[in-house]
Amino acid sequence: MLSSIGIPGLILILVIALVVFGPKKLPEIGKATGETLREFKKSARDLTDEEVEKKENNS
Repeated sequence: MLSSIGIPGLILILVIALVVFGPKKLPEIGKATGETLREFKKSARDLTDEEVEKKENNS
């Protein structure tokens, strides 16, 4: 997905985000995004682990 954007596209997106949100809000948005992704990965991992345990218990 990101490989099709390229470096110039990524720089353009970052500049637009900086203009729209301002330099004070950008770190807060990045932190919130990181926490959201971390929670999503944890939830997905937990669901996968539960499915594996169910299959092992049924066998």
